[in-house]
Amino acid sequence: MKSIKYSVILFLFLGLTLSTLKTSAQAQKINWISFEQLSDSLAIKPKKVFISFYADWCAYCKKMDKVAYRDSKVIEILNAEYYAVKMNAETRDTIVFEGKKFYNKEAGKKRRPTHEIPLLLASRKGRPFSLPAMIVLDEKFRVTGRYFEYLSPRKVINILNEE
Repeated sequence: MKSIKYSVILFLFLGLTLSTLKTSAQAQKINWISFEQLSDSLAIKPKKVFISFYADWCAYCKKMDKVAYRDSKVIEILNAEYYAVKMNAETRDTIVFEGKKFYNKEAGKKRRPTHEIPLLLASRKGRPFSLPAMIVLDEKFRVTGRYFEYLSPRKVINILNEE
């Protein structure tokens, strides 16, 4: 009888422990949203925006996913103070944002076609579009910073705290 009680208690304890671990693991992820979700979110509550443009072939983008975007302080700041948007710069999807449709006009014409949205937000005069590209916008959706390099967790934290 005692062994059954201990088994039940152990089972409940393990269940609670695993549930807590799962919840804390979920809390340690950035709440990435799409541009469509961003439009709705901004309409409800204006907030600063952090946009990360990437491509599947971009080594520094993958490194940021593995290092900077898994840093607990980066996750904490982005989830608390920003809407975080992550977008494949080469997507062929039509994206509706603020009632306007955006396309990848380069699809089928270039080896690495870039969607219209990253070209609008992350282009630099006299320089070709490059990845990784991160854009920071204020609550009124005005660009306050553009970054075109691998950013360490410390650099991301500094950027997010400055903006």
